[in-house]
Order: sequence, then C-alpha cells, then structure tokens
Amino acid sequence: MAAIITDQFRILNAETFVQSFTGIGTTTNVYYTFIGLPNSTDTVTGSGTTDWNTNVPNPKDMFKEQNDYYDTMIALKRVNASDLRRMVRKVEWVAGTTYDMYKHNYSSANPAPVTNATGLYDANYYIVNSNFKVYACLNNGLSPDFPSGKPSIDEPDFTDLEPRAAGTSGDGYIWKYMYTISPSDVIKFDSIDYIPVPSNWGSGATAEIKNNAVDGEIKTVIIDNAGAGYQPIGTSFKNVPILGDGTGGKVTVTVDNSGKVSNVEVTSGGSGYTRGKIEFYPGAPGSEIGGSISGLSAVGTGTTSVAAFEVIIPPQGGHGYDVYKELGAYRVLVYSRFETTSTNPDFIVGNDFARVGLLKNPTVYGSKTQLLTASEASAVGGVKLKSFTGGSIADTTYTVDTTITQTTGIGSTAAGIVASWDNTTGVLKYYQPVGLGLSAYGWRTTEFTDAIGYGGTYIVSGASVGSNLGIDTSFGSAANPGTATTVGSGTNTRLAPLGLRFINGVAPPEVEKYSGEVIYIDNRAAIPRSSTQKEDIKIVLEF
Repeated sequence: MAAIITDQFRILNAETFVQSFTGIGTTTNVYYTFIGLPNSTDTVTGSGTTDWNTNVPNPKDMFKEQNDYYDTMIALKRVNASDLRRMVRKVEWVAGTTYDMYKHNYSSANPAPVTNATGLYDANYYIVNSNFKVYACLNNGLSPDFPSGKPSIDEPDFTDLEPRAAGTSGDGYIWKYMYTISPSDVIKFDSIDYIPVPSNWGSGATAEIKNNAVDGEIKTVIIDNAGAGYQPIGTSFKNVPILGDGTGGKVTVTVDNSGKVSNVEVTSGGSGYTRGKIEFYPGAPGSEIGGSISGLSAVGTGTTSVAAFEVIIPPQGGHGYDVYKELGAYRVLVYSRFETTSTNPDFIVGNDFARVGLLKNPTVYGSKTQLLTASEASAVGGVKLKSFTGGSIADTTYTVDTTITQTTGIGSTAAGIVASWDNTTGVLKYYQPVGLGLSAYGWRTTEFTDAIGYGGTYIVSGASVGSNLGIDTSFGSAANPGTATTVGSGTNTRLAPLGLRFINGVAPPEVEKYSGEVIYIDNRAAIPRSSTQKEDIKIVLEF
C-alpha cells in the first residue's frame, strides 16, 4: 500500500506546536531552552568524549540519553509565544538570477524547471528583497522560447495588493507582494537559511492582503506551445474565456506577425477555479475561440496548429489568503537569549557549554506535578561556603570541571562537579552526574548536606588553591531562604543575587531532575561563557 505524509500535515503540525504555547485548542504547556554539558571532554562519567571539540558526536535519542542530558544541564530559559515564529527557506533576490515561478502541479513527473524541485516548497518561487519584503513569483517569463524562464532584472519593492511587474526591463516577471518582515523579527528570527512568517496572518498589517484574496482566482496563464497559422496576424483577441469549474475568467491572446501566439494576459481572474483550460483555435475569423479541433483550416499559407496554454491554479483561498500554506511554513524557529546580568546569575560564567536543547513541561524542584514557570531557572545546585581552619574564601579556588566531595556518613560521600565558583560571594555551584560518587547504595546520588552530625561533614573538599571550605549553615532558613548576599565594604557595599534559594547554606536546583520531555538536542563545540557575553539561541524545528 502506497502512502505519504502530506506537506499540509507538516504545516498543521507546525501550527499545532505554535498553538501549544498559548493553549489554543489544547492544554497550556511550558517550554524551556537549556544549555548544558560544561565539560564536554569528560570521560570519567561518560558525559563527553576526548575529541568532542574536533569531532562533535551526533545526539542520541533513547531513554538513557534523555536522563544523561539532565545530568549535565546548567540553566533554562522559558520560551514564550513571542519567542517563536513559523519559518520558510530564505531565497534572496539577486539580480540576474532565474527563479522558479509558482505552479500548483510540481511533481517528480513535472519538476520545477530551474531548481528541478519535485514539489512546490522545494522550488525557489518566492524571494525576500534587500528591504525584507517578501514576494511570490507568479510568472518568471516562461515561454516556448524560454522554457525555464528568464533572469530577473528588476528587484520588486512595491506593496501593491495586486501582482505586477517590478520595473520596465521587460524581464517577464510578475510578483505578488506577500508581507514585510518587521525590524524586530529581523533581529530576533532572521537566520542564514530561513526567514520568519508573520505570527497572526490576516490581522494587523496583513489583514488587507488576506482580505484581497479571492478563492480560485486565476492570476497566471502561460504559453506551452505558440501554435501556428492564426489570422489575422498582429491581432489581440480579447475576452477569450478560461474554461473549467470556475466562472468569470478571461484572457487576451495576442498573435504576432508570423501567425503564432506571442502573449496571453489574464484580464479577469474570475473565481472558483480548481481546473482550467483555454481553447483557442486557428481558422477563419470567428472560429478563433471555441469550436473544435476538427474545424481547423488553412488560412493563408503554411501549416496550422493549435496553441497550448497552462492555466495556473492558485492555492486554496487565493494568492495571499494563507501565507503558511502558500510558502510552506512547516518549520518553527524558537528563540532564546542567555545573558548573565547583575540580577540574573542563573546563567553561570567562567565555564562553557556544549549542548543546547528544548524541554517541555519541566516541574519545580521537589514536585512531579507543579510546572516550572519562572522566566529563568538553574539546573545546578549550590553551597554557600565560609572560611574554615584558617582558609580564606578570597584566596581559595575550586577549579571548574573538577570534582568536589563531602563526607556525609560512614562509607557515604556526596560528589559533584564544579560548575562555577565565586570567591566574592562564596557560592560554589555544582552538578551531579549519576555514578560520579558511588556508595553502598550503588548508583544513588548522595546530596550535599548542612548536617554536622558526622564529624566535619560540612567541609567541601576539592579546593585546587587554598584550604577546603565549610558550608555556611547560618545562611538562609526555610522561613527566609538566602537569595542574595552582601559583598564589598563601605560605599561599595551591595547585595549580590545568587540565583538559588539557600537553606542553611545549601541550595537545590530550581528544576526537578528528569522531569518533562527533552524534545530537541543540539551538540556543538564548547562555547565559553563570560560575564559580558550573550548567546542568541535559535532552534529551527522542522515538522
């Protein structure tokens, strides 16, 4: 049994995904982009590979990997409805380039003549100009003499509702203005390979374009064969009907001085067409239109033959009615900016990341049901340290990507990997890949603790410079968690936000580990993070 998943199903899936951010027709979901894997060359825990940065491995998609992605997650950024757009391929207008024209019937048996695309959405039948205006090409000058069309000479830059030529070069191109990409969308969503489509087609600036569309209105008829023997020569025949299942369509057919059809122009597009044809026969005056092939007669001298035309059927609703279907918007771009600020320390600095992902419906720490809703969230835990046995916070270094430990009981040790260390605030952030610290309980992860019941358990070992420090068990309480700490002195004293909620010097991550669904993963060479750095994450999902 032969079957296909249609392009329209893919477009529908993209639409459904976009709507899931707002709850239209479904339960409201929350989505987060995340960054992770700060130590991509780590082979001890199995998180990375020694040659990761020169041979980035392809992501894997099984339940094991889903858990692994959480083990090295650093921080999350919520994606709102305003942070995504449906996208189409970027086809830029370049003078002298021949573009495909819109046709309703591209297939493997009838590929696009320029790109050889076997489907409409793979053909280059629309462009974005230098001013970020988008146009569909309804005619590229295609004719029996130019079976692939002509090079485009005049750059379109108009906003007329009706299709027209862009200039006076006579290149044969007819362009349909679709929309203009807004400056804010250019900054946020434009990419090397794709351009955004407006979020709410038919409202605001695009309402007039949609309202101008007529279902089944013919905009283009092309000449497949010029025929021969038409009389009178040098004549334009008006009101030649477009036959088919629609009504009101008419064209003007021009015969040149050799008796061949040289031009056909749609003078009335009519409406309701899903099939169309034109019958225009050579013969005695009065038999040019209608009639039958058997009525052919030799008028004058030479051979007579019937011209062939192709009536181009518009997309459902007409050109401009549904930009997502007309241009094939089955991709969605998800945008996030990761930026460390004075009020947002969730995105750690002094380390790197080698993984970007998209997470659906994670929950808050300690809950399996309460959805995370914060705009940013930390996936690492933290301990607030203090001087111990003469050690100084300012003079102590815990090197990123190295292991820290804490003895929590007989034969039990908490272990983590340093994600970041701030010797001004005394906050050490860490993550705990499963298996890093084995205990009598096998692979169970042992948490860092503020308990002092087992001699010296609050000491965090692993300092690479200076003395090991102890957890500041007086920092924060269940009733009043510590979220900021005082740094500096005198007139320079200020509160430094910590990005976590500390109780007795220990802070859990803000997201429940392994909650939600990882729906996208992108491995990449390690990217270092600094306090002045911003990362614009653009994830393109293709449905």
